[in-house]
Amino acid sequence: MPTTSAKASYKKQPGTLELTDSHLTWTQEGKKAPAVRVPHLEASSLFCSKEGAAQVRLKLGLVNDEAGHNFTFTSPSAVAYAEREAFKQELTNIISRNRSAAPTPLQKPTPLSTPAKTPAPIQSTSRATSVSSDTRTPILSGIDAATDFRLRKKVLLSNPELLALHKELVMSGHITESEFWDGREHLLLAEAAAEGQKRGRPGQLVDPRPQTVEGGEVKIVITPQLVHDIFDEFPVVAKAYNDNVPNKLSEAEFWKRYFQSKLFNAHRASIRSSAAQHVVKDDPIFDKYLEKDDDELEPRRARNEVSDLFINIGATLEDHGETGNEKDVTMQAGRQRGALPLIRKFNEHSERLLNSALGEVPPAKRRRIDSGLDEDEDTYAQITLDDLRDPEAMDGITLQMQDRERYFEGQLARNASEQAGSAVVDVRAAFAELKHGFRGWETRFSQLRIDKRAGDAALDSMTQNVSARLDIRTRKTNFPPTLFRQLTTCQTAANEFLRQFWTSLYPPPTTTSSSATPSQNAAKAAKMAGYLSKTREKVEALVRAGQLEGVEPERVEAAMKPLLDAVEHALAFYRARSAKTSTPKTA
Repeated sequence: MPTTSAKASYKKQPGTLELTDSHLTWTQEGKKAPAVRVPHLEASSLFCSKEGAAQVRLKLGLVNDEAGHNFTFTSPSAVAYAEREAFKQELTNIISRNRSAAPTPLQKPTPLSTPAKTPAPIQSTSRATSVSSDTRTPILSGIDAATDFRLRKKVLLSNPELLALHKELVMSGHITESEFWDGREHLLLAEAAAEGQKRGRPGQLVDPRPQTVEGGEVKIVITPQLVHDIFDEFPVVAKAYNDNVPNKLSEAEFWKRYFQSKLFNAHRASIRSSAAQHVVKDDPIFDKYLEKDDDELEPRRARNEVSDLFINIGATLEDHGETGNEKDVTMQAGRQRGALPLIRKFNEHSERLLNSALGEVPPAKRRRIDSGLDEDEDTYAQITLDDLRDPEAMDGITLQMQDRERYFEGQLARNASEQAGSAVVDVRAAFAELKHGFRGWETRFSQLRIDKRAGDAALDSMTQNVSARLDIRTRKTNFPPTLFRQLTTCQTAANEFLRQFWTSLYPPPTTTSSSATPSQNAAKAAKMAGYLSKTREKVEALVRAGQLEGVEPERVEAAMKPLLDAVEHALAFYRARSAKTSTPKTA
């Protein structure tokens, strides 16, 4: 029996949405069998339309399908909203149970499948298991698991290549979720910073533009946001609205008369708006709120004094009177009185933008008046930009050298020989030799002939190098799409294993997550080395797959050679390092 039921449309088809003890179903009108049948265990995410939206919608995301299903409730607005909330509460509890009941994977990681073969489809339960197992342990410290999971999901959805790599390695169990995000914490931090940013006030001055429609009529589209902006930008309009609506004027009549009044033309963000004042009609209501143009030398509203000398442009004006252009008759403040109201309007608008960014804080408290520094340091702190300062100093990674003792012994011996050779110098003999060498230099210089062959050869070599690089960039791969996808997948997976391998051997000095112990890093390096040792196998399988599709083996080998070289270098380094650590030291 259904526990919750409501009228809802699916893909623009009317029907009934029902939630039972085990399934969520939707049945089209006039039919008995449900067209949509979702088990509770498949529910993974839930999205709803905003309150007050034109349509009351609900979207259910599935474990193996992020697109999920979209339903629109078709009952009257109030009823549809109540029905949606009932479904939302029940489905939220179901999704919470699914996430908390997901078991931790204990199976042994399986090797990557041969790229030449079509990989088997991943079951939905394995995906839920691999993701939910790590959602309890946040990658970033200081945030809860749900927020961390949401950040990871947003980063993956915004980066298709990273999402494909995540499915290839994490979903198949080759590496864990924490290993995948190790070294990629900056992506999560950037996403968290983007979410935490507060959207500022628009910088555009409020100036509604009339639109001409059919029949020559002029209309202005009024939205709630436009009304809010007008009231915020022009408080006198808000005062007129409160005084006259709804007692004297209806809301529609108020806005119609406002946009035809002199008050609206006085608020226009253009000096040309004054030309339209002779065509607007007098309005007994709005004309009472008209103010005299602010075109005097001193503004009507007193300006706040700028106490910070670093941003006060006029503070040092008297120190530079002898430089710059000499003032003439055109350089007079207020000479063109018609422009003063517009200039002051722009200045007041800019000041409101800055105040909205700074918040409701008194100007005296916005300065750092008690920083604990001396006068010079505090003065410098006022002009320094925190965004341009490196918050953390990197210690770097210790350079590992072979035969370090021989290197320093050679340096000492070379320095000693240089000092011994330059200990005694006969200045007179050296000067005489130098003078003798300059004899006849004019004759020899006039006979100097530079052979052009060396320069031409160097230019030809550089030209050929550039041409070869350009040819490689412009040359098409001409690989079949299936083979090219397999080559890309193999290379991406191997590059990730290489990154994990070198990170485990040389971990960065500072990380945002908890640092692994040396034994854990050693185990991780051995694990990645095992995966890398199978790379040549996979490339050979790709060569065979290319032959079946008519691609020469040499082309596939040439495409994968840089990857194989990097893998062989990593494996040779690992073998040498393992042999060195396993060899017992003799006294």
